[in-house]
Amino acid sequence: MRILFKVGSNLLRTKKGDIDLNFLSKLAEAVKDLKDMGDQVLIVSSGAVLCGTKKIGMSERPKDLITRQALSGIGQAYLMHLYDTVFSSYGLTVAQVLLTNDVFSKENESRFKNAKDTLERMLELGVVPVINENDTVAVGELLFGDNDFLSVYVSYMMEVDLLVILSSAGGLLDHEGRVIPEVKDLESAFSYVKGTGSEFGTGGMRSKLEATRLALSIGIPVIITGKEEDLLQLRNLKTKGTLFRPSRRVRRKLREIAIIEEPKGAVYIDRGAVKALREGKSLLPAGVIKVEGNFSAGDVVSVMDPDGIVVAKGKVNFSKEEVERIKGLKGYQVKELLKTTKEEIIHRDNLVVFQ
Repeated sequence: MRILFKVGSNLLRTKKGDIDLNFLSKLAEAVKDLKDMGDQVLIVSSGAVLCGTKKIGMSERPKDLITRQALSGIGQAYLMHLYDTVFSSYGLTVAQVLLTNDVFSKENESRFKNAKDTLERMLELGVVPVINENDTVAVGELLFGDNDFLSVYVSYMMEVDLLVILSSAGGLLDHEGRVIPEVKDLESAFSYVKGTGSEFGTGGMRSKLEATRLALSIGIPVIITGKEEDLLQLRNLKTKGTLFRPSRRVRRKLREIAIIEEPKGAVYIDRGAVKALREGKSLLPAGVIKVEGNFSAGDVVSVMDPDGIVVAKGKVNFSKEEVERIKGLKGYQVKELLKTTKEEIIHRDNLVVFQ
């Protein structure tokens, strides 16, 4: 089994603000036990900015981007020192891997392959990769997501069997503050979200749920849980936190559309069309409200609900200009107007719907 643990910044802190070496030791012990059972483990770890502030004696997270980038450079060395020191005590070897989002671009397939091959060789050597975004040159995760989305992208790259997002919340909480054991309707889960982040993290539960939606859309189960978890039980999908199961297996072509293919535009659809997509149907012109971007037939676009939330991605059968002409029309009208045999804007075989 191949498992990826995503460690948030606040997981690395004690309540008094010190580095939580007990948690790192617990994680290292669990990784060792998992490896002894034949599993392979990767870690996506935030915490560079936190470690940078600790290293130079700052009491709080700076607000300006340049200072945070500088602190991430200072803190990344300290972060890896902590992982190396603690994990070495359990006979484990760690490796630092810094990635930027261009690795996951369709235009950079050679860089994607090189990164994947390197990580595969590390796992073959029995090494535990500790992955972070290269925050000194990339700003995406410093501003949005706190590595939640990076963990999904790496999960896709490495074809993991389970993504575990370790969170200070301990799981998704209901309105009474109790952990929800399993979520079967992800959209309803967003109603429980409060706040946007923590002192040193930037993602918060909304980011984790959005990342979870993406992971489920490519067939990867997700567990959001906390420090008190029995980490060995997670491989059996047993948790004190919250479990999210994908509803279906997804073909590789659709996983590429979801993760790698950059959308060239957006198609906004009404509620009825959203419901139809979630029932496994194709996207038809009748449900289209408006179109944005500049795309041609065969390009990938994002499909948005009326509130501007991405509900799907797919390859379009028509250009932007053609979609503008046929939006709201019925199938026979499309065929007649465009002199085509196709009536779907996106056929379900080329469409990945986010759960």
